[in-house]
Parts: sequence; structure tokens; C-alpha cells
Amino acid sequence: MHAFDVLGDPVRRRILELLADGELASGAVTEVIRDEFAISQPAVSQHLKVLRDNGFAEVRTDGARRLYTVNTDPLRDVDQWLDHFRRYWTPHLDALGTEIARGKRRRSRT
Repeated sequence: MHAFDVLGDPVRRRILELLADGELASGAVTEVIRDEFAISQPAVSQHLKVLRDNGFAEVRTDGARRLYTVNTDPLRDVDQWLDHFRRYWTPHLDALGTEIARGKRRRSRT
């Protein structure tokens, strides 16, 4: 599965956001995702499996618990691919930053 196919799903993106804050037990992930997306525990497990199978998440066992973390390697690959396109938005963001700074200077003078 291509990285963007994995990341194209909002549930999987949200799981990665949760894991970005640190290691979480599958039960904790399931609780948040079930509340936010109203999907079943088996459905959450399938999303975790897709993330795991495609290298975006790693799992370790701690007794009966399964603890998940983000694997950043595939995200670096996505970042490198996006690098080809940054030239389209970076100058606009730089210009926006300049205009915001000008506005702040104008307001501080008045």
C-alpha cells in the first residue's frame, strides 16, 4: 500500500496524531477513536494493523497490553516526496509572515 493510501484515511491519520504524543496502549487508542469516529473495536484494530503492516506504527507487548508508537521512517519518505512541491507554497508563506510582521509593527506605532 502506498504511503498516501495509508495516510488518506482520517481514522489512520488521527491514530498517528495520538501516537505522536507518545506510546499508547491499543485500548487507549481504541477508546479515543471509537468516541470520535463511532466505529467498532475490530475496525480500530484493522486500522492499527494497516499502520503496523505499512511501517507507520510499531507495537510491543507488555503483559497483556499492546503498546503502539509511531515509526517516523515512512513519514520521512512522505516529507521527502512533498519537498518537490514546497516551492509552490513556501514563498507564499514567507510573504504572509512578512505581512503579519508589518501589521504588528504598524499597530505598535499607533
